Amino acid sequence: MKKQIKYKHAGVDISAGEEAVKRIQKLTRSTFTPQVLTDIGRFGGFYALDHGAFREPVLVSSIDGVGTKLKVAFIMGKHDTVGEDLVNHCVNDILTGGARPLFFLDYIATGKLKPSIIEKIVSGMSRGCKQVHCSLIGGEMAEMPDFYAKGEYDVAGCIVGIVDKSRIVDGRSIQKGDILIGLRSNGLHTNGYSLARKVLFEMAGFDVNTVLDDLELTVGEELLKVHRCYYSSVYPLLERIDMKGMAHITGGGIIGNTKRILPDGLTLQIDWGSWDIPPIFKIIQECGRITHAEMRKTFNLGIGYVLVVGPDQSDALIKTLSKEEEKPIVIGKIV
Repeated sequence: MKKQIKYKHAGVDISAGEEAVKRIQKLTRSTFTPQVLTDIGRFGGFYALDHGAFREPVLVSSIDGVGTKLKVAFIMGKHDTVGEDLVNHCVNDILTGGARPLFFLDYIATGKLKPSIIEKIVSGMSRGCKQVHCSLIGGEMAEMPDFYAKGEYDVAGCIVGIVDKSRIVDGRSIQKGDILIGLRSNGLHTNGYSLARKVLFEMAGFDVNTVLDDLELTVGEELLKVHRCYYSSVYPLLERIDMKGMAHITGGGIIGNTKRILPDGLTLQIDWGSWDIPPIFKIIQECGRITHAEMRKTFNLGIGYVLVVGPDQSDALIKTLSKEEEKPIVIGKIV
């Protein structure tokens, strides 16, 4: 008689998935607001749209991943920050339109599901959501044997936010002479890691435990710094400042991302010497012999978010942000 085969023999452990759900329930519930109508585990997450002060509510959505920054997390065995990276990235994206986050959903896929690792990933998501009063209302865990390398996984997330139609920030009013104000990043955030890893680990021969004179942390710790969230600094300003446009500096760099919000016929004049580029970028450039143009196209170079305002509002904006310890910088203008 032939041996009976089960799903587990093919590499998929249903019980591990159930254990992971049990582990993350408390984490997700800690982000719930009264608008969340269902627990995790349903086929869909239910969220009651309480638009309150919004006369013409518009939903704003975005979806993204963490990219090959995950490779650094795998090497270091540190999984409790990548979920926060993911949430912060998505929050920053919808913030560029003036939106307040409502709820978030995630997707985690791996070759071999380990509940303890899933718990750590979701702990980061929960932390990121709670910081911006966003509910983590659901997600998906997929165990796919032979699809991912041993010990590896991928994460992605979708966020939905809300903004009043009359308060949408879309860049339409940007004009010649407007000022570009940059908010500092704390490192690579979640972009350029394929190039950074090639340069630092392959070309330079460093590893995650390498200590360099110009860095306060090891190379691995530097690369795993959590992607900054700009919501708490920027969102309250929208009530007081005529914000003409905002850009989240991700893949494509400062120029590539800020140009996305400009009306036709306008471009950017960046003063590349107006801020100090963090050491990690200088190390990558020197070790990889990378041109300035390639660096500017690939990395944020220390500016993670750009605000566009009229020249009559720039001083007030800088003064207000400085009270938030943001250290804003005038990095250029619209021409």
